[in-house]
Amino acid sequence: MITLALSKGRIFEETLPLLAAAGITVGEDPDKSRKLILPTNQPDVRIVMVRASDVPTYVEHGGADLGVAGRDVLLEHAAGGVGASSGLYQPLDLKIARCRLSVAVREDFDYARAVRQGSRIRVASKYVHLARQHFADKGVHVDLIKLYGSMELAPLTGLADAIVDLVSTGGTLRANHLREVEKIMDISSRLVVNAAALKLQREPIRRLIEAFASALPQD
Repeated sequence: MITLALSKGRIFEETLPLLAAAGITVGEDPDKSRKLILPTNQPDVRIVMVRASDVPTYVEHGGADLGVAGRDVLLEHAAGGVGASSGLYQPLDLKIARCRLSVAVREDFDYARAVRQGSRIRVASKYVHLARQHFADKGVHVDLIKLYGSMELAPLTGLADAIVDLVSTGGTLRANHLREVEKIMDISSRLVVNAAALKLQREPIRRLIEAFASALPQD
């Protein structure tokens, strides 16, 4: 049995065509089903639905053989020291769920002045390790506040000077009178594989990786 860990939303939807290329269709819609383990048309393949931030943990520790996770999640996972890098193999950039990790502030906030070398800034993010590294590289001291949602509220309520969050179109920022001031990195989703599973189930996993690779959009 091969277990693939996915998260609801954009990653799940954009992974479906890749699964189809491998001859796999998911038996139930996770938005309509209460099940956390979903069957597929292949008796030896199943899908487990987990939080996006938990995908690397499930794959690394053997709760799933493979998974699809954003580059942001994987880097934050590694930076947090919550797992050994040898436990995860990343064979493919799937080029799906593309966005960027950026810094955003209120429209009237003087960001350039706030991040002069040696200054201190308050930042809210769920990517605390990536945010800390970004500002450390700039020589800026940072007080980090970890949030899990509604990040845009932090600058509006005075909780933080800036946020570090994923940005796609920027529409949510503009609607809340925030502006993107700095891109930290481009983000897309990766296929991750448990290193032990790759040895024990080499052929079926290799076939799945090759099917995914053949279906990837060409830049």
